[in-house]
Amino acid sequence: MSLLGTDYSAYTSTDRLPSAEELARQEEMIGRAGELVLGLKEKLGRVPTACVVTFGCQMNARDSEKLCGILERCGYALSEDEEADLVLYNTCTVRDNANQRVYGRLGHLHAMKKKHPEKRIALCGCMVQEPSVIERITTTMPFVDLIFGTHNIYKFPELLVRMLEADHMIVDVWKDTPEIVEDLPVKRKYAFKSGVNIMFGCNNFCTYCIVPYVRGRERSRASKDILREVERLAADGVSEVMLLGQNVNSYGKGLEGEVSFPQLLKEVEKVDGIRRIRFMTSHPKDLSPELIEVMAASEKICSHLHLPVQSGSSRVLKMMNRCYDREGYMDLLARLKDAMPDLSVTTDIIVGFPGETPEDIEETISLVREAQYDNAFTFIYSPRTGTPAASMPRCMSDEEIKDGFERLLSVVQETARMRVRRFEGRTEEALVEGMNDQDPAMVTGRLGSNLLVHFAGDESMIGKYYPVKLRENKGFYFVGERE
Repeated sequence: MSLLGTDYSAYTSTDRLPSAEELARQEEMIGRAGELVLGLKEKLGRVPTACVVTFGCQMNARDSEKLCGILERCGYALSEDEEADLVLYNTCTVRDNANQRVYGRLGHLHAMKKKHPEKRIALCGCMVQEPSVIERITTTMPFVDLIFGTHNIYKFPELLVRMLEADHMIVDVWKDTPEIVEDLPVKRKYAFKSGVNIMFGCNNFCTYCIVPYVRGRERSRASKDILREVERLAADGVSEVMLLGQNVNSYGKGLEGEVSFPQLLKEVEKVDGIRRIRFMTSHPKDLSPELIEVMAASEKICSHLHLPVQSGSSRVLKMMNRCYDREGYMDLLARLKDAMPDLSVTTDIIVGFPGETPEDIEETISLVREAQYDNAFTFIYSPRTGTPAASMPRCMSDEEIKDGFERLLSVVQETARMRVRRFEGRTEEALVEGMNDQDPAMVTGRLGSNLLVHFAGDESMIGKYYPVKLRENKGFYFVGERE
């Protein structure tokens, strides 16, 4: 069949199997793909290689671990080199520059494929959920072999078989799905920590955000499935889990008989072997008093919360459809810090939103000074086609936006440095995540507050916990000494 006026084949989601049957089908497809990869190995005279490149958020990173697990099961040797026989881009579309980066990288792959026609190129993730992206790729980039979206990633084994058997582009992008299939192979980046998807999609429809359109409406996993996954991870040596979702605070809504997010946290706490629990992302409008109570009482939930504010102006927040105002956000923050005085809070802030004025930016700067964030991720607004904000007129020039952004960034850095200093001289527990990139005699550990600390060590310490004296504050990290 044709798609968007092209002649390339497209497989669409008409008959969807129940999760258990779908899982069995995809396991069967892994076997079939393995036979095809074995044939490729004989043809090449070596093991075929595959490279998965991840753009975007922690949920994309978790999806990429699934893709890598499937590819390895099918017989590919995983590589970080885009010269690989199969290159798969797992894309992000939160900002337009993310799309442009992918287009640029595809051009580079095209040049490689001209020299090696057997090379396969695949795209998945949020970017390809946009019809305009599909149209551009199918009409101008026929060298791409496979395109699939966020809703049918679990069908990757089947899609891999189709791609390896086909001589044309395969496109399989769904608008949405009620299904959640999570039990396929996973190749974790870290042996000692892992993300765990607890829900997908978003119902908030902030006016600047494309996520609800590309990830779909909220769908929560059954708590029993989540807990079973956490138990399996703990049995496999994982001691830190991060519960993932576009808005974890709304977990369980719409699932009859399910627990709330705070109740889910309490259940995860009971899993033997799990030492640290993290989660993201939290929408302020759904953060309940119950969650504050559970966090404050917990010995496993890390003392770090990412709580996006986006703007310090109530007028701009209303235009953004954030469903809270400045006063409500600051009241929530005060309640969090009253319950957990040492809590590290990070945030996201947008500058240059349509309709925003220099006075609104001043309100954001004053909020940052009052909130005293441990860090903030600041962005200049990027219009996303298909969102309400994309058609809103802006009030400031590029120069005014740049000036406001730089002033905000300066205050963020100033207040964050002051906030982080409270740790200096303390002894904190650090989970060693790897060797230090700059000094081979040092390791890098992460504190419960999410701060990094570098201290003397070796590879045998990776994945283990150590008490570390935080000797020297370097702004956003520490140099320490093991105690």
